[in-house]
Amino acid sequence: MDSPDVNFLDPEGYVAQQQRVHFWRIVALMGLVVGPILVLTPLIAYRYRFSGNSTYTPDWHFSWIWEAAIWGGPIVIVTILSYFLWQNTTALDPFEPLPIDGEPVRVQVVGYDWKWLFIYPDHGIATLDELVFPEGRPLNLELTSETVMQSFHIPVLGGQVYAMEGMVSKLHLAADRPGVFRGRNTQYNGHGFHRQQFVARALPETAFSAWLDTTSSEARPWSDAVHDRIAERSTLQEMTEADDTGAAFRDVPADLFSGIVGPMDRDPDWRSRDRRDASVDAGPADGSAATATGQAPDPAR
Repeated sequence: MDSPDVNFLDPEGYVAQQQRVHFWRIVALMGLVVGPILVLTPLIAYRYRFSGNSTYTPDWHFSWIWEAAIWGGPIVIVTILSYFLWQNTTALDPFEPLPIDGEPVRVQVVGYDWKWLFIYPDHGIATLDELVFPEGRPLNLELTSETVMQSFHIPVLGGQVYAMEGMVSKLHLAADRPGVFRGRNTQYNGHGFHRQQFVARALPETAFSAWLDTTSSEARPWSDAVHDRIAERSTLQEMTEADDTGAAFRDVPADLFSGIVGPMDRDPDWRSRDRRDASVDAGPADGSAATATGQAPDPAR
């Protein structure tokens, strides 16, 4: 469990398994188109090579057989591909619950520059860059961003979904066995993009319950200062090296996620983060205020 699984062709959950079946089905169908081209191209090139003695027959005549093959084959294949695409798109709708027994685990996900916050609203806890959940039970995710658009993806469990400020996306996943799986942001969002990764841990039911109890009692209490620190542009490693903020929190408000999302009818403006960062870089607010009133800032401040 020390090396996260990342191979999407070795799925660990229901959604990824269905995606693998769909992938190989598409490969097989496309092989009917690409295969003859790969085989016939070198054969034709050899047969009609410059030094060869093959008969040159430039006179062609209309043939219903060839017309039917040239047009009918692609039409049939495209029709079959369209059917499978429609079937899998509707069956694996990320907003729809999975056909899996068990009580779902609800987790709210917030994307930052450059880390992920996972909120467990039913337990009052949250973690940074670590998604912990029980094996064999549905995992219901709600996603948003408190910065620019991001893309949430755990390859061995399922497909990716975008997270945007002021909006809520959903994703339903599940793991078939205990394990450690790698997840990341696949949407470029700045110089820390390549390090915005997280670990998804699927635990046995008893181990998950023990983890909930431990986090609820021993993690650092949540506060506005913690929230502001997380919202700063930094990776989890940079943040923990700078101070003792930690990566797990208790006493998390039940309305934290809805407060981050804000009114659903507002216009998301990620530039507000840039303005806030610019104001921080500009210096103390009291110096700015003195300048605005026509007084020179105190050099001693």
